Amino acid sequence: MAIDHYENFPVASLLLPARLRPAVQTLYAFARGADDLADEGDADTATRREVLERWRLAVQDLGAHQTVRVALSAEDSVIFERLRLTIAKHQLPIQPLLDLLSAFIQDLDVTHYPDETALKDYCRRSANPVGRLMLHLFGATSPQDIEQSDAICTGLQRVNFCQDVAIDQAKGRCYIPLECLARHHVTLPALADLCQNPPAQAPAPWQAVLREQARQAQHALLAGSPLAWRLPGRIGWELRLVVLGGLRILEKLAAGGYNPYANRPIVGRQDSFLLCWRAFGRPRPAQDTALPLSHDT
Repeated sequence: MAIDHYENFPVASLLLPARLRPAVQTLYAFARGADDLADEGDADTATRREVLERWRLAVQDLGAHQTVRVALSAEDSVIFERLRLTIAKHQLPIQPLLDLLSAFIQDLDVTHYPDETALKDYCRRSANPVGRLMLHLFGATSPQDIEQSDAICTGLQRVNFCQDVAIDQAKGRCYIPLECLARHHVTLPALADLCQNPPAQAPAPWQAVLREQARQAQHALLAGSPLAWRLPGRIGWELRLVVLGGLRILEKLAAGGYNPYANRPIVGRQDSFLLCWRAFGRPRPAQDTALPLSHDT
């Protein structure tokens, strides 16, 4: 489970069948590369948009079974040649790739989200396509599979929004809906100050904000979790660890008093035994027996 980079992608772990690891690595390289184009380096917005638009046209070419006609850098050309072979070998759909690019392009202009509807639409394009591509690799594409995969991916994305509030704020972004901030009487300038001067204990209004957002993430993960316990073999085990890893981060967020500004919660090696025990030795967590999300319970 890659928590610190492209958070929702299981990057070809040993649990995945060897025959699928190259495909997963190729999809990761595409997603990571596109995300970096939107976020990393010192290029201006116009340059980022131009390159991402070239990627979008290149994906459309692949979808039409054509040779990529747009000009790409040598490094990008390698990514797209691998992507072409992967799409052809596994008969992958193009739309999830286009959805990912639309989210990364949106990141160039949109820095705040007014409400839950807008945030969920962003997650639909920035996170859910990853799960859908994985399902296609494993031939598990029933409507129920897709619905639960979408819930897991949205949940993981929202976990990341909770743990990375300060990191996102440093980039001028906030993935907490403005309506949620207003409901708890928190302002964006107050967030900026909190992230720049992290307190030993988060103020009560900010604890309330993140507790609400953590519950939204938890609800999505638990809603999608039946998929992880239903899929057979290695993909099922992989997905169980992904879901449980997200829930573990939420546990740590609660235990830390909802204060990721001073203490960003992560899943580390010390959590490996606990997660394996939960994945292999315990029943699936039920929606009505959700893990407590208060550090005082």
